[in-house]
Amino acid sequence: MATAPANNLPLFYKDLVPLSSIDHTDYHARSLDTAEFLVGQHAIPLTSDEFVSASRYFPIVFSSGENPVPLALMGLNEGVNIFVDDQGKLINPVYVPAYVRRYPFMLARLNPDSEDLSLCFDPTSPAIGKFEEGDALFADGQPTEPVNSVLEFCRTFEEAGQRTSMFVEELKKADLLMDGEVAIQPEGNDKPFIYRGFQMVDENKLRELRGDVLRKMMQNGILALIFAHLFSLQLMREIFAEQVRSGKVPELIQVPAV
Repeated sequence: MATAPANNLPLFYKDLVPLSSIDHTDYHARSLDTAEFLVGQHAIPLTSDEFVSASRYFPIVFSSGENPVPLALMGLNEGVNIFVDDQGKLINPVYVPAYVRRYPFMLARLNPDSEDLSLCFDPTSPAIGKFEEGDALFADGQPTEPVNSVLEFCRTFEEAGQRTSMFVEELKKADLLMDGEVAIQPEGNDKPFIYRGFQMVDENKLRELRGDVLRKMMQNGILALIFAHLFSLQLMREIFAEQVRSGKVPELIQVPAV
């Protein structure tokens, strides 16, 4: 999941610069109780390591296309996130995906021809800058302990991203992913809201897998991840109901989920 700095920056990131003991020697990082970058973001990348924790709060789906990515749905419609208020503050305690906790930092390749990753950050984030509050990023020209902790977190995230890629490849190899569709019939409506534009595990194909394939999936933990994904899908109706209560359901009958 490492992403090189480019015009097409990852979700949330408006800019990306390498952290430097020369350029950022007097910079500090501070904690914020709001995350404005989450406002209006309905689908957040998720690693397979997080499936069990995240499945208690969010439907877990896979993006469409040849290279699907697991996503935690924080809303069923584009531009809707029912878990944060208009300032980006969590409305209720929930699991926060590592992708969100990593921001504004990330590991990135500065040279496309190199496998080396450098710790970078989004300079537009209000969490980092030339202010007195928070943790200093450098002391005597060396990274401070908070920076080393961030670096370790980002490394762990990259490793989880690699495991996630292998998990998705196994799903593709077993031909278990299918185009998803969920129809939700609200009270008082004669037609359902139909959500498409995502992928999910085909339960029929899962049942038809050979015993040796299922046994391997159980041994390597893939089966548990699949069940976490499938169980989480029931939350789509709960999120829809919350969107109805919040007046955030569009008039359109057919809308994409991802």
